[in-house]
Amino acid sequence: MLSRLTSLGPVEAPTSRLLILGSMPGRESLARQQYYAHPRNAFWPIMLTLLKGEPGLDYPRRLALLTVGRISLWDVIGTCLRSGSLDAAIPAASEAPNPIDRFLRRHPELEAIAFNGRRAEISFRRHFNHGKHHSCSPRLVALPSTSPAYAAIRPAVKLQLWRRRLAPFLPADL
Repeated sequence: MLSRLTSLGPVEAPTSRLLILGSMPGRESLARQQYYAHPRNAFWPIMLTLLKGEPGLDYPRRLALLTVGRISLWDVIGTCLRSGSLDAAIPAASEAPNPIDRFLRRHPELEAIAFNGRRAEISFRRHFNHGKHHSCSPRLVALPSTSPAYAAIRPAVKLQLWRRRLAPFLPADL
């Protein structure tokens, strides 16, 4: 059965260089009101490695680590219909986007928008005519999904790809 879902609010670094966009949080993330809450999702292990955070940091400290690294976090889809947690279960016609264009206007220093998975990128391109709704022109960076449902790439390879593609936008002292 399809349910109407509403995404989480943005994690917004005051002087964000990088915005990482997912599609829509999964069931566990929505229930806990925390991004990437599923214990097998690779997002937090990857980010803690890239930002040299201690394993086992609690959620508020993880968010603080992102903010210090000038990284913001959000989802392209603000509301949608979906059964379960898989992106493939979201009918495209049911998507209503978050106001990412307003976010971009507030952050002219933004250098890149990275997509955590293909669905985030597809939804962004569907809803936002890149370059026409905001004054900044961030680079668009495709990343493999950190979802445990995306098992075509091993977690160690996902980490290598995230590291290589995000390196120009991470703090230089890391």
